[in-house]
Amino acid sequence: MSGYQDGRLRARWRRATRLLVAAAAMSAGSLVLTATLTAGTANAGPVERAALAAPALAAPALTTVTAGGAHTCAISTDGGLWCWGSNYGGQLGDGTTTNRSAPARVGAATWTDADAGSGHTCAVRTDGTLWCWGSNFRGQLGDGTTTTRTAPVQVGTVATWASVDAGPSHTCAIRTDGTLWCWGFNRTTQLGVGASPYVANTPLQVGTATDWVSVSTGFGHTCGVRTGGTLWCWGSSSDGQLGLGNLAPQTAPAQVGTATGWTGVVAGYAHTCGIRSGALWCWGENGYGQLGVSGSYRTAPVQIGAATTWSRIAASSDTACASRTDGSLWCWGKNSTGQVGDGGTTHRSAPVQVGTATTWTGEVAVTDHGCGIRTDGGLWCWGDNSGGQLGDGTTANRSTPAQVALPA
Repeated sequence: MSGYQDGRLRARWRRATRLLVAAAAMSAGSLVLTATLTAGTANAGPVERAALAAPALAAPALTTVTAGGAHTCAISTDGGLWCWGSNYGGQLGDGTTTNRSAPARVGAATWTDADAGSGHTCAVRTDGTLWCWGSNFRGQLGDGTTTTRTAPVQVGTVATWASVDAGPSHTCAIRTDGTLWCWGFNRTTQLGVGASPYVANTPLQVGTATDWVSVSTGFGHTCGVRTGGTLWCWGSSSDGQLGLGNLAPQTAPAQVGTATGWTGVVAGYAHTCGIRSGALWCWGENGYGQLGVSGSYRTAPVQIGAATTWSRIAASSDTACASRTDGSLWCWGKNSTGQVGDGGTTHRSAPVQVGTATTWTGEVAVTDHGCGIRTDGGLWCWGDNSGGQLGDGTTANRSTPAQVALPA
C-alpha cells in the first residue's frame, strides 16, 4: 500500500469486509449446478480448458450482472431482477436478512439497470423510476432516511432515471436529461457537491451539466464520462485515484487531462481504470497490481500494454477485469479469493486471460468475486463465496468460473 493511503478509509473498508464475512453464515438452501468447475489457468489440462471454451448450458438468458461486496444481482432478458449472496442488510431485496446461495427474483417488476454496492442495491425499472434497498446508515438509499430497507423503496417520485451506480456508502445516478445526481456519504467530497452536507439522504444534483453518459462510484471518489468523451473525477485522491497528477482532493468534478475518446470509466477502492479509443488506462493505488503495471501508485493515467482492442471494463475493491473485441476476458490485481479467475490466488500486476473462451459479451463485474455473461446469455461466477454470492449452492471459493443456474 502507498504510504499516502488514508488509513481511516482503509480501516473502515476492512471493518466492512469483516462484517460481510461475519454475516455469511448460510441458511439452508440448494441449487442444481449445471456446469462443472471450469478452468482459467494456463496450467489447466486440455479437458478443463475445453470445458470453459464450450458453450454454456441452457438457462434463462441474462443481459446485465453486478457484483456487490458479497452479493450478486443480474437482469434477465425478460426484465426480471435476480439477487443472491449475503443479505445482512437486506441487499437482496426479498424482505428478509437471510443469505441466499441461489438466485431469487426480486418481486415481479421489470428492470433495465441495476448496481450492487457493498451492502445495498439500486435499480431502475422499465417505467424510469429508481428503487434502492439494503444498508442505509449513510443515506445511500436516497429515500430521505437512514433506515435499512429489506425490500425496494422508491427514490423520490421522478420517473426519468436512466442508470445508477452504487458504491460502498454513496450512490450516483443519471437521468434521461443527462443530469447527474449523487447521495449518501460525503466525508471525502465524493458526492461532487462540495464539502457539505456530510451525509445526503436524498439525491443532490452535481453541477449543472446535462451531458453525463456514465458514472462510477469508488470508496471515496467518483468518476464520470460526458458526451464529448471527456473524463471527470472528484473526491479523495489519497493515492492519485483522480488522475489529476497530484494527491489533492476535489470537491467538484475536475477534468482528467484534455483528451477525449473516453468510452468508459470504473472506480475501485482507491484506483480508477478507463478505456480511451480502445486503449486501457489505470491510475491510483497499486498495492495489489490493480493498475495492470508494476510499481507504486500513479497520479496520472498509465496505459496497460499496447493493445487498442479493449471494449468493456469493470473494477471494484482492488481488482479489475476487462474484455476485448475478440470476446476474451482478462483480469488483474488482488487475487486472494481467486477473483482474478486464473485458477490461483496470486496477485497479478498485468492482465491474465480468464480461461480460453472468446464468447464473453463484455458484461462483467468484479469485487472480491467476479461474474461475467457469455454470448448465449449464460452467467459464470468465480472468487469469494463467503456469502453464497457465486450462486452455486455452497460457500466455497472458486478460482475459475463456474456457471450459475437461474430457476426457470
